Amino acid sequence: MRPKAVIIGPPGSGKSTIGTALAERLGVPLRDTDADVERAAGKPIGEIFIDEGEDRFRELERAAVAAALAEHEGVVALGGGAVLAAETQELLAGHAVVYLRVGLSEAIKRVGLASARPLLVLNPRSQMRKLLEERLPIYERLGTVHVDTDGREPADIVAEVAKALEGAR
Repeated sequence: MRPKAVIIGPPGSGKSTIGTALAERLGVPLRDTDADVERAAGKPIGEIFIDEGEDRFRELERAAVAAALAEHEGVVALGGGAVLAAETQELLAGHAVVYLRVGLSEAIKRVGLASARPLLVLNPRSQMRKLLEERLPIYERLGTVHVDTDGREPADIVAEVAKALEGAR
């Protein structure tokens, strides 16, 4: 049992939107590891950060990703920072990993400057730039399919991803 596709990318890249549409197109369910973390903790991610700290969130996230990769046959959307964990990087080997690329200005536009995302609370533009610089090499290395999302409609992105996945089989 393995997912048809694992979606990775920074905040604002469209992981949830594209993951949902791709799952629908492939006729499989979507599993969002952020939702799994919230369910396990019984509270939103922002509250986990405030109440228990980022380390606890990352611990829950690693467990959620490992479970999803082992149990889910559909599409899995990972949280933006899930790829930072070495264990997660190792688990992604051999999977169809779709990296959704997004530029800084487009990501900021999609996420919004008044974001409720815990890592973007103080100075969202600067934090997003730093986050992208830190994570881009990891996304690039892990992605087996790379798709640009800037200025594109979700349907076009999904069509490109589905075609790439079909060609990879």
